[in-house]
Amino acid sequence: MQNLSFHTSKTDNFSGFSTPLDESRYVVVGVPYDHTSTYRAGSRFGPHAIRDASLNIETYSIRTGIDIERVRIHDAGDLHIVDNAEETLSRLEGVTRDILTSKKVPVIIGGEHTITQAAVRSLPERVGVVSFDAHGDLRDEYGGGKISHATVLRRITEKVGTEGVLVLGVRALCKEEVDFIKQHKIQTMTPWDIRAAGLAKAAERVAAFTKKFDHTYLTIDSDALDPAFAPGVSNPEFDGLAPDELLSLVRVVADERMLGFDLVEVCPNYDSGATAVAAARIIFEVIAQAEKARSG
Repeated sequence: MQNLSFHTSKTDNFSGFSTPLDESRYVVVGVPYDHTSTYRAGSRFGPHAIRDASLNIETYSIRTGIDIERVRIHDAGDLHIVDNAEETLSRLEGVTRDILTSKKVPVIIGGEHTITQAAVRSLPERVGVVSFDAHGDLRDEYGGGKISHATVLRRITEKVGTEGVLVLGVRALCKEEVDFIKQHKIQTMTPWDIRAAGLAKAAERVAAFTKKFDHTYLTIDSDALDPAFAPGVSNPEFDGLAPDELLSLVRVVADERMLGFDLVEVCPNYDSGATAVAAARIIFEVIAQAEKARSG
């Protein structure tokens, strides 16, 4: 794991319990990067805030019956960030590939959503990407560049194809994105689509998407949640998902085919800690669900 050891530095352990790297199943990497943020900067402080929250909430998942304290998690620390988007993404790509090559599951804590591009680059072919996000992130360019939190899913479609992404909770799009979605028949579900269908039917649609792929990757932008539940995000959008809606659909994705996942865009300076607590709990629940699926 040359990239992992060279490009990361140790921090406080996520959850407070850390298994030695060689014995672990899940490897946590923080990415304190927010260089392309355009509204509320500060997601670079997200990894620390989420780790801190994870030390102060209960580790038992009632939904799954799994105790995170007993799961083999190793916290590798934070990625070394530089003031160059491509170089930072290249480092994270190498780190993620190291983790995957070692048959472990990367758990990446952002930082801004741009970092998901690096994780997906490291994945094999035939992977489906499920994105929880208030935004499409499907612009071709934003702010004069092609690497941005607003273009990340567009870049990902260039890797996995437009049929390889599903966006859940989306409710904020520009006209370019609306046209791109229609032209390429990208699968999306708004919060009101999910409520109209009901969670059971919505889960069936998510399952139908994931079953088409040998492997999946899950990315969760915290702004998928309504600001009532997660106010401390980079780009809050009204009328979002409730926690139970998000977690009920996450359970469908977090199975033995999920190669890894990330949670991004927590800006702890914009609330009193509620969003970091929500993020820590979501990460717990994703790991617990994946562990339950792998063991049973």
